[in-house]
Amino acid sequence: MKIATFNAASVRARLPLLIEWLATEEPDVLAIQETKVEDAKFPKEEFEELGYQLAIHGQKAWNGVAIVSKHPIHSVRMGFGDELFPNDCRIIACEINGVSIINTYVPNGNTVGSDKFIYKLAWLERFRTYLDQNYRPTDPLVWLGDINVAPEPQDVYDSKRMLGGVGHHPDEFSRLTKIVEFGLTDLFRNIETGPGHYTFWDFTIPRSVERNLGWRIDHIYATEPLVGLCQSCTIDVGPRTWPKPSDHTFVVAEFDL
Repeated sequence: MKIATFNAASVRARLPLLIEWLATEEPDVLAIQETKVEDAKFPKEEFEELGYQLAIHGQKAWNGVAIVSKHPIHSVRMGFGDELFPNDCRIIACEINGVSIINTYVPNGNTVGSDKFIYKLAWLERFRTYLDQNYRPTDPLVWLGDINVAPEPQDVYDSKRMLGGVGHHPDEFSRLTKIVEFGLTDLFRNIETGPGHYTFWDFTIPRSVERNLGWRIDHIYATEPLVGLCQSCTIDVGPRTWPKPSDHTFVVAEFDL
């Protein structure tokens, strides 16, 4: 079972890239973040023509998450189910082939100390509670998406300079650690421990991809029942160099399921 994640930075703007990648790579499941479109205007037909079913949770111009699958999608859940974060369209969960899948677009945080940063920390805390309320560590569970945290020094191109800023801040690390302590394993880091592997390259940095000045902020996590079944977890850098790319690229995990 091949499961992937991708921050599209607008699913409509990135539609040709998405369709080409799906047609070539044929994942069983793709989690998409930052779709930036309300549900009624999501380009469903193009995905359906490739044989994919969809579960979507979007809003106009902002945020938005979606799951596309070659297999039936069951038990779709949107949001946290409370009034704390009711309208941010950052989380969608479902069950596919007996595997629980949670797709999240974690808030960026904008500036350390800002209201948006405080919101990010609260959101991460609420997500840990969400896991405790709805799942068990013994469940076959995949959590993936744009996590917006580079948790280790090797996850950003210049950790000494970036440490303490948004995306590479100790307050974010502590929240993410508590989430992982639920019983999750970072599948990429379970296989590859070295530096230089990134999923996001900022458009504002000249030739950032060629110079590999990036961040690893798109992750795939799994609970113990799936960790031993994970055959690979890779970052597909190629699409970041295609015409009209997102500033993120695809991360792909393959399981012997």
